[in-house]
Amino acid sequence: MTSPRARDRAADTGSADSNGLSSVLARNIQSLSERRRREDAQATREERFAAAITRFTGSMLFVYLHVAAVGFWLAANFGLIPGVRAWDDSFVMLGMMASVEAIFLSTFVMIAQNRMSAAADKRADLDLQISLLAEHEITRLASLLTAIAGRMGIDAAVDPEIREIERDVAPEAVLDEIEATREGPVEPGDEVPSGASAERGGESPSAPDQKSLVGERRNG
Repeated sequence: MTSPRARDRAADTGSADSNGLSSVLARNIQSLSERRRREDAQATREERFAAAITRFTGSMLFVYLHVAAVGFWLAANFGLIPGVRAWDDSFVMLGMMASVEAIFLSTFVMIAQNRMSAAADKRADLDLQISLLAEHEITRLASLLTAIAGRMGIDAAVDPEIREIERDVAPEAVLDEIEATREGPVEPGDEVPSGASAERGGESPSAPDQKSLVGERRNG
């Protein structure tokens, strides 16, 4: 007799296959969509109001309304509309209203951008954690394959690149290396910062050399 979990898994697989997506990808999409809806529901009233204003001001309807309003204002004050007296001959009121509107709109846009920036930081942290996890798993797989090759009589450990791949990369060492590289080539007589000796004269070390350098710094 098939268990409920197996039936649910089979149903998910069938539904994903019918859409051309794997079950894992479909589940990830659903999880991220639910997470985004939950974060939208947890937003404050002010944040939702600012987001609504930003969406409206970024639409073509907002442009059409402004074209109609400003066009009527200009035509009426130029005396082009019969029966309508001019009330802003110098257009001072129009300029003041436009300035006040720009102040409020820029504030709403900045509020929405701050929220988007916070969401982007969360996604960047998630990408970093997944990348670090993938690097760690690949390193463990390389060690496992080297051990299997040794059991089969294949001496794969003599390859220096294999030994470098088997080392874990420390993120803080990578960041130090990037910062040292951005400082530019080292002038003669200057003190060489830690980890920056790999770059001389604008030449960057190769990927295996970088991993070897980072692994040595972490082991040290």
